[in-house]
Amino acid sequence: MTDDGRTTVVGMSEDDTRGWLATGTREASGTDPAVVGVPTPRDTQLIDPGSGPRPLGRDTVQVDRSAFASDRVPSPAVATGDRTPDPQADTGSVDVSGVRLRTVEHHLDVVLGAVPQPDPIELAVLDAQGLLCAELVTSELALPAFDQAGLDGYAVRSVDVTAATVEEPVDLAVVGDTEAGSTGAPGISAGLAVRVAVGAMLPAGADVVVPAAWTDQGVARVRVFAALAPGSYVRRVGDDVAPGDVAVQVGTPIGPAQISLLAAVGRERVAVRPRPRISVLSAGDELVDVGTPPAPGRVVDVNSYALAAAARDAGAEAYRAGILPPDRRRMVELIEGQTLRSDVVLIAGTFANAGPDLLQEALDELGGLTFTQVAMHPGPVHAFGKLGPNQVPVICVPGEPVAALVAFEVFVRPAIRLMLGKRQLFRRTVQAVSAQQLLSPLGYRQYLHGQVMRHPDGGYVVEPIGDGDQAMLARMAKANCLIVVDEDVTEVAAGGLVTVMPMLLGG
Repeated sequence: MTDDGRTTVVGMSEDDTRGWLATGTREASGTDPAVVGVPTPRDTQLIDPGSGPRPLGRDTVQVDRSAFASDRVPSPAVATGDRTPDPQADTGSVDVSGVRLRTVEHHLDVVLGAVPQPDPIELAVLDAQGLLCAELVTSELALPAFDQAGLDGYAVRSVDVTAATVEEPVDLAVVGDTEAGSTGAPGISAGLAVRVAVGAMLPAGADVVVPAAWTDQGVARVRVFAALAPGSYVRRVGDDVAPGDVAVQVGTPIGPAQISLLAAVGRERVAVRPRPRISVLSAGDELVDVGTPPAPGRVVDVNSYALAAAARDAGAEAYRAGILPPDRRRMVELIEGQTLRSDVVLIAGTFANAGPDLLQEALDELGGLTFTQVAMHPGPVHAFGKLGPNQVPVICVPGEPVAALVAFEVFVRPAIRLMLGKRQLFRRTVQAVSAQQLLSPLGYRQYLHGQVMRHPDGGYVVEPIGDGDQAMLARMAKANCLIVVDEDVTEVAAGGLVTVMPMLLGG
């Protein structure tokens, strides 16, 4: 605790940190101006946002509640998916300088508790890719449906080749060829062989397939150089799936392998948890659409594009409804129309502090939302409620683009994954050593964009990008993670531990 009452997170002394980070320091090419002067550990590699960090032994610490018993690091409650109520916790709000703020966890619980659970729908198997199976699929067929060759070679009787060796091969007469798709195969008896292709029907009398590489690959006669046990390289009826076997379980993500199996058991359609339909709107008199040169005082609407893209990345079917018109009646009609076509409506806007603005008046006419201050930075002002005849959840996030995407990560993405039926609602997190001092407002959970890197000696190092300014889109585009600083932490010393949320596409 410092003299001025601030809480400080300390993982190492600054001298220790400088020594540790300076080991093998080298000049980085293409250095980001925002982090010039920060030592770059030798051979430290930037984590690829497309593949994400791979937890490997000692250099990765998966965040869980038991690992954070100390107050030295931020709480992982948002990132771990632990929804267990704390009996010692506040009822959902905190007092900051005499102002009651809703906690991040409480606002998240409100959103998750109100989003709908869409009923399963039946789709063609290809259209079901990426969704969760919503039915128990059992097979009425046997796979394979007939005894077949497991590879290219010669179908023979195992008793005929028991004495075969490289020095003394067994010589057999070849009485035919069978390709995959042939409706019949010649039977064989003692001393005979049939040349077969992988997947071809096994000839009657044969109980083994000798790989072509273990023969001289003769045409009229073949010499076999090895003995095989009965059943070798043969696929028997029902070896893969027997009638009545479960092909795909409820809750299984449907990918190429599941689509292959569904097709094999004769399913053209399958019941799945559908993609939630998300309508995205932007509010603000200052907004113009992309392609329109903004006049002085105007800005391009980036939120409806960014949030629609984020919703699609999370697995939703997103509609970009664009900018809300600056007329209350038309605004009401547009929002109401979106509630009729969507499972969730997402609105980004800057909301008035002194009293209701045009958007709030339109929302009040539709039933009203609860506007609240959430103890987070950036973007503490949020709103949530249900509107329209179908009581569709409407989520309002801050209008600053960086704050809007942070709010999406914290509140909207978990809601989409819940509607999809996903078990893991939140992104995986890791602990990382901060390469710089971090400052955070007391009482607010701070989300900073950063670049997380793996250190060759083990663990992760994270460098913040910028100073948390809500309008710096270029800085945000360079980030591959969010740094989470807890509400009761105002300073993290260089070398202190922080929670890092890697931003993995589709993760």
